[in-house]
Amino acid sequence: MKKNQQFAVIGAGLMGHGIALTLARAGQYVIITDPVEEARKTVSARISESLSLMGEPPENIAKILKKIEITDSIATAVQNAVAVFEAAPEKLDLKRRIFAEVEAHAPQSCILASNTSVMPITQIMAGLAHKGRALGTHWWNPPHMIPLVEVIRTEHTDDSAVDFMMALLADAKKTPVLVAKDVPGFIGNRLQHALWREAISLVERGICDAESVDTVVKSCFGRRLSVLGPLENADLVGTDLTLDIHSQVLADLEARQGPSPLLEALVADGKLGMKTGQGFRSWTPEQAAEVRNRVTTHLKKLDSILPE
Repeated sequence: MKKNQQFAVIGAGLMGHGIALTLARAGQYVIITDPVEEARKTVSARISESLSLMGEPPENIAKILKKIEITDSIATAVQNAVAVFEAAPEKLDLKRRIFAEVEAHAPQSCILASNTSVMPITQIMAGLAHKGRALGTHWWNPPHMIPLVEVIRTEHTDDSAVDFMMALLADAKKTPVLVAKDVPGFIGNRLQHALWREAISLVERGICDAESVDTVVKSCFGRRLSVLGPLENADLVGTDLTLDIHSQVLADLEARQGPSPLLEALVADGKLGMKTGQGFRSWTPEQAAEVRNRVTTHLKKLDSILPE
């Protein structure tokens, strides 16, 4: 992948700053913009802090920061960009307005990528005049530490746009996976929330409490997920045994098509998780901070021991 190309990142929050530092760390130039002045003012410090937590020495951090420019204008950010990464909040109308402005100012050859967790890319890009250059890139949180990026193609996306994005991400030491059909949630979130649906159901049905659910996942199959995917595991134990198990258990799993009433009640009661001190479990500020620090430490250790 050619270095020192110009990229743009729309949004300087948690996702945007991580995308920007990943590209700059890989030797690319990045212009980042955000409509919120405070986000623009603090993004350099947040990038520096993230790089430091990742183990980058001060001299490398200084070099990476020199590759990142901050502007208050989308037009300025995208006017010479090879590709644009939108990392705005998960609001369809907002994302559509952003891409309308991007398309008005970016080169016609510029690839347009939306970072979204679940929203169909086809819907986001519906108003574009040139849909062949549009695709999705679902970076996982935190984007600078989680290897996976799902690259989502729509029925309009050109092969050349997909090929460029896959190569760019691989060069930036990410693990790109192609999502060949544009479905809500893509691959990762469909798998993750299938697990979450059953986890919530177990608590809702009085089978166990929330702490037990988390303990079971962390103390057994969660320990091997980093090195043994579910279909690898099915092949490991045998598809015949897998079929026998599914014949017994699948009929009793939660199959509700909408959200759990328990989850809806928690939100209605203002029990929003760690940020309010109460969700499925109770949290003090110290406990919440400990969990966040534990996740960061774990991801750093995994990065050092797992093969790329």
